[in-house]
Amino acid sequence: MKLLIDADFIVYKCCAAAETEIDFGEDLIVVTSLFSEAHACVKRELKRISSKFGDFTDLILFFSDSINFRKSIKEDYKGHRNRKKPCGYRRVINALKTEFEVIVMPTLEADDSMGIYATKNPGNIICSPDKDMRQIPGQLFDMENSTLITPEAGAKWHLIQSMAGDNTDGYSGVPGIGVKRATVLFEEKGWSWKTVRASFAEKGLDEDEALANARLARILTTDDWDYEKQKPILWTPAKDYEIKD
Repeated sequence: MKLLIDADFIVYKCCAAAETEIDFGEDLIVVTSLFSEAHACVKRELKRISSKFGDFTDLILFFSDSINFRKSIKEDYKGHRNRKKPCGYRRVINALKTEFEVIVMPTLEADDSMGIYATKNPGNIICSPDKDMRQIPGQLFDMENSTLITPEAGAKWHLIQSMAGDNTDGYSGVPGIGVKRATVLFEEKGWSWKTVRASFAEKGLDEDEALANARLARILTTDDWDYEKQKPILWTPAKDYEIKD
């Protein structure tokens, strides 16, 4: 059993914490960072996580590629996040590559790479604070608590996110519908693509818009990846797609 770590989150947090701002007055402000401090911070975080499971030494660190396939679905996906990485970010990652197994898959976010690995190799533990990972069947550690995600629960969460959207990632779902309201609608009308289509239609939005949101929300599994072409297979539901318990 391996721990699959969302390392994007950890390295960003540690590098940001290691930054120091020096104001020289006039027009000059310089941001500096100690590599050793940022690197040590990451190692402490990895140790803290592994200690929750009996000091695992078999960790795999996942990072996002610089190219994101979701921008081909929605050009401004995560557009508000295009800010500079903190000092030392790339250098810390390069150091970690010499110490751990590191996975970066072409055009994918770390979430997708973890989803593909976890569904191709069941029995490992995903370690991520991102609620999106509740789509992937298996053991999920959100950096505080562990939860077992069933295939049915994972599929339902994907439909919920398709309808509720995620403004932090830049896709809105059905206007006026959040997670709680989406859950109620599915419980009343059925956990199906028909319910998703109808909810978008009530707001004057067509099925293409519904499908774009579902594809943006979808965390890839091994079935969503073309291993030969090294590219995603975009999620496409059957017209009668329904999740049964």
